[in-house]
This record gives sequence, C-alpha cells and structure tokens, in this order.
Amino acid sequence: MATVQLFTQFPCQTRVLITPNSKSISKPPILVPMSSIIHRPKFSTGGIGVSRADFRVRATDAAGQRGSALLAAEEAIEAVEETERLKKSLADSLYGTDRGLSASSETRAEIGDLITQLESKNPTPAPTEALFLLNGKWILAYTSFVNLFPLLSRGIVPLVKVDEISQTIDSDNFTVQNSVRFAGPLGTNSISTNAKFEIRSPKRVQIKFEQGVIGTPQLTDSIEIPEYVEVLGQKIDLNPIRGLLTSVQDTASSVARTISSQPPLKFSLPGDNAQSWLLTTYLDKDIRISRGDGGSVFVLIKEGSPLLNP
Repeated sequence: MATVQLFTQFPCQTRVLITPNSKSISKPPILVPMSSIIHRPKFSTGGIGVSRADFRVRATDAAGQRGSALLAAEEAIEAVEETERLKKSLADSLYGTDRGLSASSETRAEIGDLITQLESKNPTPAPTEALFLLNGKWILAYTSFVNLFPLLSRGIVPLVKVDEISQTIDSDNFTVQNSVRFAGPLGTNSISTNAKFEIRSPKRVQIKFEQGVIGTPQLTDSIEIPEYVEVLGQKIDLNPIRGLLTSVQDTASSVARTISSQPPLKFSLPGDNAQSWLLTTYLDKDIRISRGDGGSVFVLIKEGSPLLNP
C-alpha cells in the first residue's frame, strides 16, 4: 500500500520551443492525480476491498432475505385470519344448541369438523406451560359428554333451568372449580365442586375433586309467574292459580332475605372415583377445547370474550 501512495500523483514538465536568441523557460510542473486514471473501482469496507460486482450480489441476497421475511409475515397473517374465521364459525354453530343438548346430527358433524380444524391450528402446543392463558373463568358452550345431558334437559324440575356451567382455574394455587348455576322464578342457586390439579404432560392435567358446595340461594323479592310450565312434554296452564301465587309475594320476600343470608353448605368428596383428567387440545385468549375421559369434548369460551355473544 505504501508503494501505491508514492504514486498517487507525479510531476510532468512541459517544454516550450523558443528561438535561438531566447532563453529556455521551464514552466511549473502539472500535477496529475491518480484518480483520473481509469481503474476498477472498489469500496473499502473495514479495510477489505469489495468490488461493485460483489456488492451487487450481496445487495441481491439482502433483497431476497427481505422478500422471504415479507412472505413469511403475510403467511402468518393469513394463518391468524383463518384461525379467527374458524373460531367465529364455531361460535355461530354453537348458538342455539343449548350446549349441545338440542344439536342435530348434522350440526354435531359440522361442529366436530370445526373443532378438528381448530385443533390442527392450536397456537399453544403446550397449554400447561402457558398457565396464564388457562387462568380465569371459562363458560361451557358445547359438550358431547352425555352424562351432562340429563342435567341440561329442560322440564326435569318445573320452572328451573340451567343458566350457566362454568370452570374457573386458579393457576397460582393449582385449583379448579366447576360450577352449575340454576335459575328459576324465585331466584338463582349454584352447585359447585372444588378440586386440585397436577400437571402430567404439556397438554394433560390430573384433577382430584375434594369438596362439593351447595351455594346459598339468591332469591328475588318479586315472583315472575309464567303463563304455563312444561312438565314431561305437557303444558300446564298457571293462570288459574296466578292469584294465589301473587298473594304470597310478601311472604316470599321475607323468606328470601332470610335464606340469602345463610352460608353455603359444604361437603367432602372422598374416594378414588373423585378423580379425572383433562387434555387441552386448543387454547388461546378466547377459546379452550378439551377432551376428557371416554373421548368427550368440551368447548369453553373465556368470560368477557366477544364470542359469547355471536
């Protein structure tokens, strides 16, 4: 490099011919910079010479990487949009099925297909390692668990229906509470079970039920009397006794205040039969899909999610 620096510029003298009687005159030297000499340009990068051809190759590689990144981002956005579409379609399909009780065979098949598609796109492959997503109250929207159908059936207890079935998970204390809330003309009541859970795999938890709780009835001060009730498929007209029922409203109000002030009734659930396991096959901030003993499926929607009101 030192040799190159010595020849970055050199002097050139120009001679001018004069007559014999005149004296030779020397003009000052003309400096010619080496930069005016044509050569293959290079760029200095950290002391390493890079030719324009190399630079073009590297620039092309960088552009290709940016293109690949943009393509990957577009594919990720499309995947998220497809998942959201499936979630909305599933919520729409569940509407009016009474948690699966009144779903037709065609609707069940459609729901099963949507569940399978969502499970294949599960954004949380290890749910037990994302307990913050499991945490909170989940509302049962659909189940194929036939043992729940008698509970869901209308008409078993006159004027009383299942208002809500929920599961509340406390991931800090590893507890689960399953709760069924009943509603009737006199008020609401709930029955729940408290359990502990243990993580057995990235998707599976073991549940051991420890305690049952019969909640304190929350009675209303005023009785809403329907025109009829349906018992075992038969409609019973209540208009003839409407006056009698109306006359006990004052008494009911006093009884309601007394009963509602009582503590809930708790009882233990001993034995090995009070155990179960749950496999979570899909989980995000809105929907949880779980499979239990015997292959039954449960679709739960997080409390506060817009999917609860399709």
